[in-house]
Amino acid sequence: MNPKTEELLNRTFEFGVKCSLFLESLLNTKGNALITYHLTKASTSVGSNYEEAQAAESLKDFIQKNGVVLKESRESNHRLRVLDAIPKDDFKNSDL
Repeated sequence: MNPKTEELLNRTFEFGVKCSLFLESLLNTKGNALITYHLTKASTSVGSNYEEAQAAESLKDFIQKNGVVLKESRESNHRLRVLDAIPKDDFKNSDL
């Protein structure tokens, strides 16, 4: 496997793991539950879709799968920016 591909597989996997661990630290509120659900889906989808693209059946399939990776990355970025804009005391579990 190409070293750059392997590195990106590892980085996208770690991104999903780190997002999931961060989200575990949020208070369990109705608003947090919604963004947690969507960010978990998007951030873990980045790695799984990139991994799936490595077994694409055609160039068109490869491009389509990587298009999904880009969309999920953008969605994750947006949701992380939303969380960053919220005052930390409003959503972080103070016991952590």
